Amino acid sequence: MKVQDYETRILALIDEMVETASDDELFASGYLRGHVSLAAADCELEGVDEVSALKARVDASLNDNASELSPGDQRLVGALWDLLQQQVEKDA
Repeated sequence: MKVQDYETRILALIDEMVETASDDELFASGYLRGHVSLAAADCELEGVDEVSALKARVDASLNDNASELSPGDQRLVGALWDLLQQQVEKDA
């Protein structure tokens, strides 16, 4: 799977959540969407097409910006990121 395909699948899963998500889930998905999109754009600009590189960039971005969130929100975003990755890999 390529970075663009992975990003598309992650964002589609986020979009599917919107109708049934709690306020916390909506917050986490919106926050995560920005990090995933930015990481994918960086990969594209640099000609990187390995999904592992995208995942590493998202993880680094979440860690680098952890101070923006409360510890509870950090856990919420991290758990959603893990869940989305598992869903994409299960469906692949």
